[in-house]
Amino acid sequence: MHDWTRPSDQILKQQLTPMQFKVARKDGTEPPYDNEYWNNKKAGIYVDVVSGEPLFSSRDKFDSGTGWPSFTSALVAENIVEKEDRLLFMRRVELRSKHADSHLGHVFTDGPKPTGLRYCINSAALRFIPVDELEANGLGQFKEQFTAR
Repeated sequence: MHDWTRPSDQILKQQLTPMQFKVARKDGTEPPYDNEYWNNKKAGIYVDVVSGEPLFSSRDKFDSGTGWPSFTSALVAENIVEKEDRLLFMRRVELRSKHADSHLGHVFTDGPKPTGLRYCINSAALRFIPVDELEANGLGQFKEQFTAR
């Protein structure tokens, strides 16, 4: 069983990079095309950088042309919280992690089939775990989705 809790901001300032802290805890946005995972094509899952709770799979990742990692769906939908965001004078749907309350990004309805959704996520809010490291990170239950069918 996992403990997906969030350490204090004081501890997180020591554990995270300034950009990770700005995005996850201060609702920031990293620059497009200048972030760690926008062009990552490796197989694995993406977890919350703060808590480690599983969020997205590389199997649902696609190139949206935006410069941020984009996914058609969440790996564990229960770990994603949607909130209305009107900060830029328009209605958007902000995404936050359930347990750490990290700001992840936004979801839009202009994505490809089958969902039509585009989960546009900041790399700084994520940590990537390659398939061959899932077991060691206590996430072996997700390994089977990467085996040949």
